[in-house]
Amino acid sequence: MASTSTLTAQISKLHSINDRKAPLAYPLSPSAGILGNMQNLYETVKTAQMVVQVEAVRVQKELAAAEFDGYCEGQLIKVTLSGNQQPLRIEITEAAMELGPEKLSLLVTEAYKDAHQKSVLAMKDRMSNLAQSLGMPQGLSEGLK
Repeated sequence: MASTSTLTAQISKLHSINDRKAPLAYPLSPSAGILGNMQNLYETVKTAQMVVQVEAVRVQKELAAAEFDGYCEGQLIKVTLSGNQQPLRIEITEAAMELGPEKLSLLVTEAYKDAHQKSVLAMKDRMSNLAQSLGMPQGLSEGLK
């Protein structure tokens, strides 16, 4: 049987452990701690997904409202596309009309490609900025370029 002084020393030791300000390294119930941590992780991921969705929709709306002009050589033709690459209008000068159907077709294609390239670059830039603002690693946003 333990002596009174030994029991008092053990109780005192327990009290000093309980008086520490630092949390215990392991929760009292290991399964409750793991489940709690998993629940916190799930909630964090769920919140992050919602933020990404909201921001992606905002960027898509901005792009849909944006306009990008493309020109052919000599700026005889101007093609305007939205930020999501939807054709909005084509402006053809009288000088371009006088070049004939084959040359006109080439110039329209050239202007369209120019507008498309500008639109795609803007989309990639905005998506890259979105990824960086959300704290995604640089490598992931580089894949968008």
